[in-house]
Formats: sequence, C-alpha cells, structure tokens
Amino acid sequence: MTGKAEKTVGILGGMGPEATVDLMQRIISLTPALDDADHIRCIVDNNPKVPSRIKAIIEGRGEDPGPCMADMATRLESWGADFLVIACNTAHHYYRNVSDAVDIPVINLIGLVTDHLIRHFSAHRSIGILASPAVGMTGLYTQRFAPLGLTAVLPDPEAQETLFQVIKTVKQGNTGDNVKRDYASVCRHLADKGAELAVVACTELSILDTDLPVPTVDAAQVLAQEVVDIAKNRKEAATYSNIRG
Repeated sequence: MTGKAEKTVGILGGMGPEATVDLMQRIISLTPALDDADHIRCIVDNNPKVPSRIKAIIEGRGEDPGPCMADMATRLESWGADFLVIACNTAHHYYRNVSDAVDIPVINLIGLVTDHLIRHFSAHRSIGILASPAVGMTGLYTQRFAPLGLTAVLPDPEAQETLFQVIKTVKQGNTGDNVKRDYASVCRHLADKGAELAVVACTELSILDTDLPVPTVDAAQVLAQEVVDIAKNRKEAATYSNIRG
C-alpha cells in the first residue's frame, strides 16, 4: 500500500446484468478486507438497455452501441469514477467510443488479458477463444495476439454455434447440467484443434462454474484483479489508458 487515497472504479455493465454482478462479486472476493470500509467503491451502470451487440455486429442491422456506452462513461466519470472498466469482452469493439468520451483511464480488457498470457503463460502459443461469434468477427483477440506470436484458436462454425447457444441460454438464467456439458464439448473441440489453453472471453461463460477439459484463463477474473490492484494503488491505471480497441 502507498498511503494514497483509494481509487473508485466505474463499471460499464448490463452486458449482461448477471455477468456484471459476477464481476462485482469477484472484486469483493479478491479484496483484502476486515470490514466494509476495506472494500472498493464501485460506481456501476448496470444498463441492460445498451443496444444489442449481437444485432449490431453479427446481424449487421442493429443500433450502434457506441454512443450509449460513451454516454455511460461520461456519467460514470461525472459521478466520481477515477477509472473505467467495460464488463463485456464483445463490447470492447466500442472501446474507442468510451475512451474518447472521458478524461480518465479506461482499462482495455483485451490488452490486459493478452499481457497476462504473455507474463504468466509464455510457453503457450496456441490460445483457444471461448466467446461470442462477434469476438471472432471483430478480431479483438486475433489482432492483439498476432504481433506477439500468439495464435487465436477459434471454434469451427458448428462448435461456435453451440457456444453461442450456451451464451444465450446463460443470459436466460439457465446454467444447468446440459448447458455445462455443451460448454465442455466446445472446450474439448478447441483442445483437439491444438489449443494449449483457452481464454474464457465472455462474461456469461464466466458464470458457469464447472470443470473443463482444457486449462483456462478467465478474462473476468483477470479484470477483477486489475480493478483491485488499481483501486488499492498497487499499480497505475494509466498502464492501459492508451490501448485502443
């Protein structure tokens, strides 16, 4: 600890709502606390009315989520947030809208996870991506990986559709055994394609607490730890403020 005042995190949430609550629970669990006052102040806009990323990116006919997310960011900044996070991997397609709207750092989850892989799993070069089809379509991880010699292993179309249905089902509140079995089958598929480990790159998938047939790095957990480290002044938020989505 440095003795500086703790920082307040602003969370652009609601994409989806339960995944945002899951991120907050992870932040709470990772925070060393003996009493309420030891926990981190979070200003959260858990806004499920953000225009659909699925309709905008996958279907190509939906309203642009960028302006709504920019508005959320400016409000969080005005309410006292010292730095911002976006509680959704896919929504990082609109990272520039958010970062350009505010004068405080915006943590880039894609860059953060990639750096985590390089730092802690340097021997692994083929990385599976467990995410919405929109993450593959936008190249969020693929483009970040390529200059660093990492290969993003994406599911084949049939397996990707299975994974997409898992994500949709979790959004509907179903995290039952059938959903977990389908999720595990996609993980086996990625391992068969050569993935040495996989990034859980969808906050809905982070909700599923189940054993998987491939080692994983959960983007939500990495983000939660980053929030704690920055809020507690263990590191500077500016580390990722200039990364563009």
